[in-house]
Amino acid sequence: MLVGTCEIELLFPGSRSLKEKRFVMKSLKDRIRSRFNVSVAEVDGHGLRQRGALGVAVAASESGYIHKVISQVVKFVEGDGRVEVLDYRVEVL
Repeated sequence: MLVGTCEIELLFPGSRSLKEKRFVMKSLKDRIRSRFNVSVAEVDGHGLRQRGALGVAVAASESGYIHKVISQVVKFVEGDGRVEVLDYRVEVL
């Protein structure tokens, strides 16, 4: 079994408060979970109103599948108009 992880650094350009950022983050996490069947959590930037990071994890028997799913998740996040993807890192263990 292989496990793939991805940390996605995000910018919330329209966020005027932590409450607004948390609303967008929760919505994004819920949509990613339901669409891609992966584990996802906020992993950084908890106290910052315009910055944050998502951690995504997926388990599979083939690394190709892991890279495919993570690539789809990143594209999905990039397509969300409420956030900008600043950077992301993928690791397969």
